[in-house]
Amino acid sequence: MLVSAKEMLDKAKAGKYAVGHFNINNLEWTKAIIETAQELNSPVILGVSEGAAKYMGGYKTIVGMVNGLLEELKITVPVALHLDHGSYEGAKACIAAGFSSVMFDGSHYPIEENIEKTRELAAVCKEKGLSLEAEVGAIGGEEDGVVAAGECADPKECKMIADLGISMLAAGIGNIHGKYPSNWAGLSFETLNAINEQVGAMPIVLHGGSGIPEDQIKKAISMGVSKINVNTECQLAFAAEVRKYFEAGKDLEGKGFDPRKIMGPGVAGIKETVKEKMELFGSVGKA
Repeated sequence: MLVSAKEMLDKAKAGKYAVGHFNINNLEWTKAIIETAQELNSPVILGVSEGAAKYMGGYKTIVGMVNGLLEELKITVPVALHLDHGSYEGAKACIAAGFSSVMFDGSHYPIEENIEKTRELAAVCKEKGLSLEAEVGAIGGEEDGVVAAGECADPKECKMIADLGISMLAAGIGNIHGKYPSNWAGLSFETLNAINEQVGAMPIVLHGGSGIPEDQIKKAISMGVSKINVNTECQLAFAAEVRKYFEAGKDLEGKGFDPRKIMGPGVAGIKETVKEKMELFGSVGKA
C-alpha cells in the first residue's frame, strides 16, 4: 500500500540519512526499484515526471501498476508514489488519480504566485493525507524541456514556502539536472546552511542527485538533505547494459530477441545503481 513521504522524510531528517527518489519509466524500472528497496529494507520514493506519465499511459495507469506490484510482490517497506516537477494542473490530476505524494514546482512563477498555488495544494494534500513538495529557485539543467542555470534559492523565500504546510522543500543550492559539466562549481553549503536556519526541521530535497561527488552528498545529508532525486544514473546504467547485450550479439542467439531477455541486463544495471545509492544515502535497514 502506498504511503505519504512525510513520515519517512521526517525520520530521515532526524536520523541524518536520506531517502532515495528514483524516477520510473516503465514496469521493469518500477519493479527493479521496489525489489531492491525490499531486499535492503529501505524506504523509497518512486518519482514520475509529467513526460514519463504521458509515456506510460497516464496517472491512473501508473497508480494501478504500482499498487499491483506492491501487492503481488508482497512489498512491506514504505513506498511513496510521487509526482516529480509537477505543474499546478498535473499536481491536481495526480491527487485525483491516487498518488500518495506530489511535487508542485512553482519556482518559475513570481514568489507571490508560487505561494498562492502552493498554499492551495497544501490544504488539499493535508485533507487527503498526502505529502507535498514545493520548490524555490529553479534547479539547473534540463527537466522535461525546462532549462535553468544552476542557481541558489533565497533563504527568506524558502521560509515563506516552508511555512505554508508543505512536507518537504526543494531549494536550489547549485545543483543541476542531467550530467554535470566539467566546470561545475559544486554545491553551495553556505546556501544550504542559510536555508536550514530559516526552515528548521523541514526536510530538504536535493534534485539532480546523479553525478554529485559522494563527499558532497554525505555532507549535504549531514546538513539536513533528506530526499535525493536520482534519474540519469539509472538511465545510463540501463543503456550501458542493454548496449553490451546487443554488441555481444545475444539478441541473435536462440530466443535472445525476447524483450524480457533484452531488458534483463538493463534491469540488473538499475538494481545495482539503486543499491549503491541507498547505501550512500544511509537508508538501508531504515524501513
